[in-house]
Amino acid sequence: MMNLQAVQEKDAGTGGAERLPAHEVAYRALRERVLFGQFEPGQAVTIQGLVAELGAGMTPVREALRRMMAEGALEFRGNRRISVPVLSSDHIGELRFARLALEPELARRACRNTTNADILALEEADAQLDEAIRRGNVHDYLVQNHHFHARLNHIADAPVLSGLVDGLWLRFGPSLRVVCGQFGTRNLPDMHKDLIVALKAGDCAAAAEAITGDVTQGMDMIAQSI
Repeated sequence: MMNLQAVQEKDAGTGGAERLPAHEVAYRALRERVLFGQFEPGQAVTIQGLVAELGAGMTPVREALRRMMAEGALEFRGNRRISVPVLSSDHIGELRFARLALEPELARRACRNTTNADILALEEADAQLDEAIRRGNVHDYLVQNHHFHARLNHIADAPVLSGLVDGLWLRFGPSLRVVCGQFGTRNLPDMHKDLIVALKAGDCAAAAEAITGDVTQGMDMIAQSI
């Protein structure tokens, strides 16, 4: 996982004209840790611990925590205790409903916009995902799975919908890591190839159906893990 310096270097390597402010770097590093399940559901996080882990100052870490709590990715539990939320069956039901309302529509929109270059990028992301599955590398699986979906949502060119989905992924990321631990990467749902076939054919209904299946299977496995 990246610390503050690594996030700054990553941003510079992607063409950022200026170094990010310290509070933004701390937020991105903390967001990555939650999204990819470095913190388990119910695990407490502390300002002091994050200062040491991220190599950031106290103020940027406080701001990062504030933003993450506003997004529902962390919660304040009293006695100055901040922790990763534990999903209940009701929470999972809400997340499933929201994802199924948004992500198939993003797939339909992406289908209408997809270029040959987009197809190649998605195939490369899926190949890296397959390699992570083959090696049983949970962290790489989570990163590449998210990268694939984020790429698809970017192609959709619907920033409001994509922003809502980004927030949903933050809420179930830690639980998806638990699923990987229980079921192993080889048993996780992956309908990405069905999606790519649909995109190549310009079949937007099939693209939406593939994402619907992918979301449904994933949320079902999270429900089984609680």
